Amino acid sequence: MDIYQYDEDLREKGFSRIAGIDEAGRGPLAGPVVAAAVVLKKGVKISGLKDSKKVSAKERENLYNQIQPSSLDIGIGIVGPEDIDRLNILRATKIAMQLAVANLSNPPDILIIDALCLPAVPIKQLSPVKGESKSASVAAASIIAKVVRDRIMLDYHLHYPDYNFDKHKGYSTREHLEMLRLYGPCPIHRKSFFRVMTLELPF
Repeated sequence: MDIYQYDEDLREKGFSRIAGIDEAGRGPLAGPVVAAAVVLKKGVKISGLKDSKKVSAKERENLYNQIQPSSLDIGIGIVGPEDIDRLNILRATKIAMQLAVANLSNPPDILIIDALCLPAVPIKQLSPVKGESKSASVAAASIIAKVVRDRIMLDYHLHYPDYNFDKHKGYSTREHLEMLRLYGPCPIHRKSFFRVMTLELPF
């Protein structure tokens, strides 16, 4: 499927400022959830643009550097672990997405959100499942969100080096769970997540 055609079809219907929205960090045991809203320029095509989970870290950085000048607007929303614990991860994700939209320079005509809707945002919305594989704008948002979050986790690694956040970025890898069991949770761990609360290894 041509991910650029999805957005182009919307432009042909009169939507000129199309914001793709996606997040990074719903699943990890530590760190924030980060959302991005990206409004790509009309007619732009970025070679290799796809869902952030389908490209390497090096490729994501390269795509990130191409998306920046190819966009009319980019907004970022970040919700930290304390608020994730207070709200739950789904609500925190939606708030991060709302913040990303609010941080755009100008309001978009329509939002394409990966499998979610934002009732609090009074803008027309589409919520395709696997949106990052259907819409170029959502794919771009997935790259921006992932790179921004990874950079945050690299910074956290400097503050909490025992956990090796530079490697696993807070996800529940064997190494991370072993460090969590050895040292207990640090301030950026999500205390409401089961594996953090129990400190039990699933193997």
